[in-house]
Amino acid sequence: MTHTSTDTLPDWPNVPACYGWLSLDARGGWRLKGERVEHGGLLGFLNANYGSDESGNWLVHNGPQRVFVELEAAPWILRLLPDDVLLTHSGRPAMADSPVLVDENGRVSLKTDLGPAAIDDRDLAIFLAELKDEHGHGADERTLITLLEGKSTTPLRWRGLTLGFAPGSETPGQLGFHRKPVATA
Repeated sequence: MTHTSTDTLPDWPNVPACYGWLSLDARGGWRLKGERVEHGGLLGFLNANYGSDESGNWLVHNGPQRVFVELEAAPWILRLLPDDVLLTHSGRPAMADSPVLVDENGRVSLKTDLGPAAIDDRDLAIFLAELKDEHGHGADERTLITLLEGKSTTPLRWRGLTLGFAPGSETPGQLGFHRKPVATA
C-alpha cells in the first residue's frame, strides 16, 4: 500500500509507562536497573529524549513509551565552570535562578531555565568559595554551620542570587519535581 499526502499515519500503539528501571544519580550518572550506563549511544539517546511531564515527573521518551526516571538529587545535575557557566550532566548550558536552597546535608538545589537542578557535590568547594555575605565578604565557618542547621540569620548570596535553607525532604516540593515518579491518570 502506498501513502498519499492525504493519508494519515497510524496512531502509536498504547504502550504502558515504565517505572523502576531508570534513574539519575546525584552526580548525573544514568543507571539502568542500578547499573551505570556507559554506552555512548545509549547515553546520547537518554540525554536527547529527557524531559518532564506536567506533574513534575521526569522521564525519557522511548518512542511511544514513557520511561520514568527516579532522581537521587534533582532532574539536572550541574557542574560549575569558570566565568559563571553552569553545565548539566547532559552537556547543556543552564542559567541559574532563584531559589537557591541548601539542605541539612549540604546539597545545593536551585531553579534553572531548564528546570530544577542540584550542584554536583564535586563542585561544592567552588560553590562555598563563591558565597558572599551582605558586605561582599566570603562566608565564614560559623555562618555556614548555622545555614546547614536552618538557623542562619546572615543573608548569603551566590552569583547574585539569595541563598536559603530548605530541608532535603521539602526541596522537591519547593522546586516543583518528584524524586520518585508519581503515576498520573
